[in-house]
Order: sequence, then structure tokens, then C-alpha cells
Amino acid sequence: MMNQIKDKYQTVAKQSQGLYKEKGSKFLSFVFPVSNEEEIKQHQAEIRKAYYDARHHVFAWRLGVDENNYRASDDGEPANSSGMPVLGQIRSFELSDILIIVVRYFGGTKLGVPGLINAYKTAAKNAIEQNQIVDKIINNTFRIAFNYDDTNTIMRFLKEQNIEPYHLNFQLSCELDIDVRLKDSEKISNLLSEIPNIKHKQIS
Repeated sequence: MMNQIKDKYQTVAKQSQGLYKEKGSKFLSFVFPVSNEEEIKQHQAEIRKAYYDARHHVFAWRLGVDENNYRASDDGEPANSSGMPVLGQIRSFELSDILIIVVRYFGGTKLGVPGLINAYKTAAKNAIEQNQIVDKIINNTFRIAFNYDDTNTIMRFLKEQNIEPYHLNFQLSCELDIDVRLKDSEKISNLLSEIPNIKHKQIS
């Protein structure tokens, strides 16, 4: 049995915030949709600058359809008391392309490891619940080249496959781009190869 290609996952639609208080400590939580580690670093720098006087800036993130592309940091809290509970909420909600930062202002009373786990977990969950969860599809983009006389042929094919073209350029020599779900890419590429006078290449 062939392994099915995974090309769909869930992420958050926007930025959101949450708050949890425990024995004087405040846990401010921030959720960001992200697509790469550069964006993650930028958001981390912004939060550290805005909340420079906080004792801890705990974070966790996960990227892409690969569930193994993640990181979590306790940022000075006891080991596994903060970063992993935040990551646990990302996993619990089955999210990716997401960064969560939880900023702690110490209230003078130690919470202990169980208290910290609950506080960071609850703060992260609260921020996620203030957001909207959306599906994200992984596509491949193909560029199709054809003669103007073959326009009807290619447009009919795309309509049959329920594919909407864009970047259309109709001259004597024509081009257009299409996005195809990862799991359908091989099939569509093979079908395009069977159409006379049509050339195509994957561009992303």
C-alpha cells in the first residue's frame, strides 16, 4: 500500500494574545502565524524589546507539514517546565506554522514545576483560543507554455481538472501558471505531458 502524501495541515489565521495570572505572576502569551525561522526570530526580537523588563521569554514553534520541525525553550525556567508545555498545546491543537511566546513577570512567589507547567500551558491555550484555526494546503506551481491556437485545448483541460489559472499571458506564444495540490501534482504533470504542443515545468 502506497503512503499517502500529506499536503494539508492546520495553522492560525492571525496574531492573538492571552493572559494567565497565578500568585502575583503574570503570563502574557502571544501567537504568531509564521512560515520560516527568519520570521520567528523577528517576532522574538520584537517581543523581547517590547517586554524587556520581563524575567522570562519562553517560546515554542513548529513549521510545515513535517511534525519534527519544531523547537521549544524554557528561557531560564526549570527544565521542561515551560517550553514543552507550550509546545504541547501546539501539538494538542494539531497546529503548524505557528510561534507562541509566553512572557512571565515574576510575582514574588515561586510556583514550583507543576505550577509553572500549568501556567505556561494555560497561557498558551488561552492565546490559541483567541485565534482562528485554518487549513493550509501545500501546492506545486506549474508554468504552462502553448501556442495561441491551443488556448481552447488547455483551458478546457484546466476546467475539467477544476484548476484556476493565473498570470495569463496571451500572445502568439502563451503562458499561464497553475497551483496544484502536492498529492495531485504527479497526475496533473503526466496528463499535461500527454497533450500535444503543450509544454510545462514546475517552478515552485
